[in-house]
Amino acid sequence: MHQNERSHRPSTAQRPRKWAVLAVMCASLFLIGIDLTVLHVALPTLTRELRPGASAVLWIVDIYSLTVAALLVTCGTLGDRIGRKRMVLAGFAVFGMASAVAAVSATTAQLIGARVLLGVGAAMIMAATVAIIRMVFPDARERTIALGAWTAAHSAGTMLGPVLGGVLVERWGWGAVFLVNLPVVGLVLAIGARLIPESKAPAPRRWNPADAALSIAALGLMVYGVKHVAEQPLTVSAVAGSAGVAFAVIFVLRQRRASDPLLDLSLFANRRFTAATVCVLVCFGCYTSLLFFLTQWFQLVDGLTPLQAGLALMPLAAANAVGAGAAPWPAARLGRRSIVAAALAALGAALAVLPLVLGGPAVPIVLIVAGAAAGVVMTLGADLVMSAASEEHAGQAAAIQETSFELGAGLGIALLGTVVSVVYRVALPGPPSEAGDSLGSAVAIATTLAPGRAANLLQAAREAFHSGLSTALCGAAALLWLTAVMAMVLLRDAPGHSEDIRLRRSDPDHRGHHEPSGPCVRDRRQ
Repeated sequence: MHQNERSHRPSTAQRPRKWAVLAVMCASLFLIGIDLTVLHVALPTLTRELRPGASAVLWIVDIYSLTVAALLVTCGTLGDRIGRKRMVLAGFAVFGMASAVAAVSATTAQLIGARVLLGVGAAMIMAATVAIIRMVFPDARERTIALGAWTAAHSAGTMLGPVLGGVLVERWGWGAVFLVNLPVVGLVLAIGARLIPESKAPAPRRWNPADAALSIAALGLMVYGVKHVAEQPLTVSAVAGSAGVAFAVIFVLRQRRASDPLLDLSLFANRRFTAATVCVLVCFGCYTSLLFFLTQWFQLVDGLTPLQAGLALMPLAAANAVGAGAAPWPAARLGRRSIVAAALAALGAALAVLPLVLGGPAVPIVLIVAGAAAGVVMTLGADLVMSAASEEHAGQAAAIQETSFELGAGLGIALLGTVVSVVYRVALPGPPSEAGDSLGSAVAIATTLAPGRAANLLQAAREAFHSGLSTALCGAAALLWLTAVMAMVLLRDAPGHSEDIRLRRSDPDHRGHHEPSGPCVRDRRQ
């Protein structure tokens, strides 16, 4: 927050309401956390009814995260100009409308479009809420508590999502996972309109729509090229991917030449900042992809109900929350670099072992290791991103940190999901038309066949899916191990920079370093 914004802070008479404002902000992030994972357990049911192709399934899942990642910086800049309260309330209105549309979608295209709108609403909400919290809580100690509670709300929503989704799908169908948003949206709009104070940046950053469009086009075309490599001619995917790369290059060149860039790429000249950002992106991408794959395995291979599948994911989600909360203690003794590298290596080992134990009693143990390791990297990686940036770049660093989480979630599912689809098609015997282009399609088709043919089809499809899943998880493990090596090499502290985060956390006035950081903590200071 800009120092001149002190004049925009609420008066003393208004401040007793600050905890009520925090409750509204926590409800927003809780809802966004739920939406990140609630759809996963509904996918098998959704696939049977809408019959999406393999790439369409990937679009349904990760278009939300990709949209949020593409719009966070833009929405933050616009919120500074038009007002953060307006941005948050408008975001909730879009989020509620999109939820209603998604719930009644009759085609895959309608559902994907609704998920895009959900991402737009989520980006509008997330981009402004931290600035509102910083304004409402001018005291550093209270602000630390507030941001910690706000971040915890996201973790709680992410953890509850699969279980809540399982309950809703079993009782009311897959559309109910979106309808659950509406009561929360209505409550936040009614209360937030009265409680949330308005604020703007006195000197907001310039918003260039051309740069925003370039960044969105670059990301969209590159992801399109990756997702459709298994379904369309290679030339189509290659042209789309190449165009995306070209737009990305143009975007980078424009940002480097701009006096007031949309995204300050000079931050990446700092090797520690770049390495920490990569650690966060790779880790969160592998973690969300694991959630995506396991929900399909538990239901389509192990035969669990949606609720049982959600409960089976609880060890992973709970361990992730514990690992995130406990990360500062070993880091204070051994250093963040060593702990981050060790956690990345442990997560890679868990992913490499998982295909060997699927269906057995050791699965929860492996999931606990994976979840705890991912939580450690998420907390310490985000902390390293912020500590590597100077005070004047804290706002942009926080925006990049938050974007790396969302982009990791989207790219992880896109890349690893494509690997699973390609290997599935290659490993599946017989004509593709008989088994569909995904395990979900094969299960749906099997219900129309004679018992003998259905059993043979299901066995072949499940074996092919296991081959694809094993390949994707081993590839993710190798990527995590390479990232661990990079962390050990590039996260070395500069001379005079202490590795002991206890020093920073013990100083409440060390702005930009003592506050909790996580997938949705963003500091809009200019």
